Amino acid sequence: MKLARLHIAAFMLLVGGFAAMFGPAPAFAGKDDPVFINLTSDDAHNVVMAFTASKHMSEAGHPATLFLNGKAVLMLNKNMSTMYGEQQKELKEMMGKGITVIACGHCVKHLDLKDSDLLEGVKIGTPAIMNETLFKDNTKTLSW
Repeated sequence: MKLARLHIAAFMLLVGGFAAMFGPAPAFAGKDDPVFINLTSDDAHNVVMAFTASKHMSEAGHPATLFLNGKAVLMLNKNMSTMYGEQQKELKEMMGKGITVIACGHCVKHLDLKDSDLLEGVKIGTPAIMNETLFKDNTKTLSW
């Protein structure tokens, strides 16, 4: 019985060693790797998480992009400042500190918004802009 346990333990160590040598490497962020944060909702908790992550990553030296799609695009509508005043204030501050804010182009159209309805400084997501930000080398992604 003891010998069987010893063999099992040795086998597990061997398998673990091979996995460590040949398995997928963990993802580590370089000190200035870009971060792409996707926000799909205007849910208060998700907004706080995405905004906080964007700010912290940017302050740590990571070029940060905040992509708003789905209902999150509503927060970018200047005409909804009564409902989203605090979020709009934070978004303006983030853009002022160099965080790129992109609105999903399809979502903007779907919600019947015009470019002029959006906060100043917000980019409309086009395939070119998405490729430029999302697929930049070493980009890390988060989503809420």
